[in-house]
Amino acid sequence: MSNLKLTDVSKSYGATNVLKNIDLDIQQGELVVFVGPSGCGKSTLLRMIAGLEKITGGTLEIDGQVVNDTPPAQRGIAMVFQSYALYPHMTVRENMAFALEIAKVPKAEARAKVEAAAEMLQLTPYLDRLPKALSGGQRQRVAIGRAIVRDPKVYLFDEPLSNLDAALRVATRIEIAQLKERMPDATMVYVTHDQVEAMTLASRIVVLADKGISQVGTPLELYEAPKNEFVAQFIGSPSMNLLPGKITATGERTEVALHGGGVAISTIPTQHSDMGREVNIGIRPEDFTPTDGPAIYSGHVDYVEALGEVTLLYFVAEGERPGVIAKLPGIHRERRRKTVGLTADPARVHLFANGQSMRP
Repeated sequence: MSNLKLTDVSKSYGATNVLKNIDLDIQQGELVVFVGPSGCGKSTLLRMIAGLEKITGGTLEIDGQVVNDTPPAQRGIAMVFQSYALYPHMTVRENMAFALEIAKVPKAEARAKVEAAAEMLQLTPYLDRLPKALSGGQRQRVAIGRAIVRDPKVYLFDEPLSNLDAALRVATRIEIAQLKERMPDATMVYVTHDQVEAMTLASRIVVLADKGISQVGTPLELYEAPKNEFVAQFIGSPSMNLLPGKITATGERTEVALHGGGVAISTIPTQHSDMGREVNIGIRPEDFTPTDGPAIYSGHVDYVEALGEVTLLYFVAEGERPGVIAKLPGIHRERRRKTVGLTADPARVHLFANGQSMRP
C-alpha cells in the first residue's frame, strides 16, 4: 500500500475555480474521509486522485512519484462507486474477476484472489449469483470485492452507501470498518456527506469548504476543537449553537455577556486587550443542561422532539436572542411551551472571533 500527497492542487473549469491550494498528506494505512456541503468539491477531488479529472495546478504524488499525467489505469488505484457499476450479465465471481482477466492474471491465481476476497466480505455463498439476485448491501460488497482483488495502492470510495436504506447503511458501514481492521496497511480515501460515516470510519477527516480545506484532524479533534465556525457547525448533529456576545472579563476564565441577556464562562484564556471584543460563543446542543439558577440562555421552548434516548428542545428566537437547540438525555415532553434556563460546563464553551476559534 502507499502514501498519497497533494501539493497546492487546484481545479478550474475555464475561469471558474472549484478547488484551490489543496495541501494534504495521506499516510499508508490511513482511512481519510472527505466531507463538506454539496458542491464543495469532494467528489471532484477524489476523481482528480483517480485520474478521471485533470489537475489544473499543483502536484499529486503516489509513493513519491508525480502522477499528474499518468493514466488512471496505471496509477494503482481502485475505485468503489456510488452506483455499484456491476455487469448485470456476469455472476458475482465473474464481476470480481473481470479486471484480473483483462490484466491477464493466471486463472488459478485470479480464482484464489476472488475466493479470498469473497470470504473476507462474506460473499462466498453468492459467488454464482447474478447481481439482480442480491440485496443492495451485497451488491456494494461485490463492488468492494472487485477493488480488493486488484490489490491497489490506494482505495477510493465515492459515497458508497448513499444508495442504501438506513438499516443497510448501518450494516455496510460496520462491514467497511471491519474490512479496514483486516487490512491495516490499506490506504483509503472516502467521500461522504454523512457525518456518522465520517466520525465512525475515519482516521482523519478533511472538511472542505470555500474551494479549499477548512480543517483536517481526527474525528474527535474536529468535534472538540473546531478551528472555525464553519467546522463547528458542520460537525455534530444538531449543529453547534452560536450566540453573539461581548467579552466582559479576561484571563484563564473568560466571561462573555450575551446580547439579549445571559452570561457564559469559558476556560479558553484571553488577554486584557480582548476586553469588550465582540465574539460568538459556541455550545453544542448536547452540552446544555437545564438549570433553575443563573443561566447562559433562558427562553421559551416552542417545540420538542422526543427521540427516546434523547429529547431535542427548540427555543424561540427573540430580538437579539437567537433560538437555540438543546439535546437532553431521556424524555422531556413536559418542557414544551415552558420557559427553561440552560447552562454548560465552561470547559465545553467555545469562543469565536471573526469566525475563527480563540482556542490557543
